[in-house]
Amino acid sequence: MTAIARFGAIALDSRDARHLAQFYRALLDFEIRYESDDLVVLRGSGVTLTIERVADHIPPEWPGNRVPKQMHLDLFVTDLDVSEAAAIGCGAVKAQFQPAPDRWRVLLDPAGHPFCLTMAPNPD
Repeated sequence: MTAIARFGAIALDSRDARHLAQFYRALLDFEIRYESDDLVVLRGSGVTLTIERVADHIPPEWPGNRVPKQMHLDLFVTDLDVSEAAAIGCGAVKAQFQPAPDRWRVLLDPAGHPFCLTMAPNPD
């Protein structure tokens, strides 16, 4: 089977694109490739992450569904406790609801998007 398209980027909405981009830049050690008030493009580890300004952005609700999360990032780490503390140091907030804190931690980025810190699966 031949691919119809090639993966381009993950895009996140935020009221303040620059602020959210600074958070992900610090969290993931990505490089800023383009920056304006309306769009910031980050690149690292073979992944492109774009942050787009949406003036009326409403943060998703976690764990409820009044405002669905729509998508989230799973970020692989080697130590949950150390990584959680570092992410909070970058500006994340630990979500109150933690469905499996021994396996992954749910945090919220500065725009309210949930993301998970999780141990990388075994390559076997």
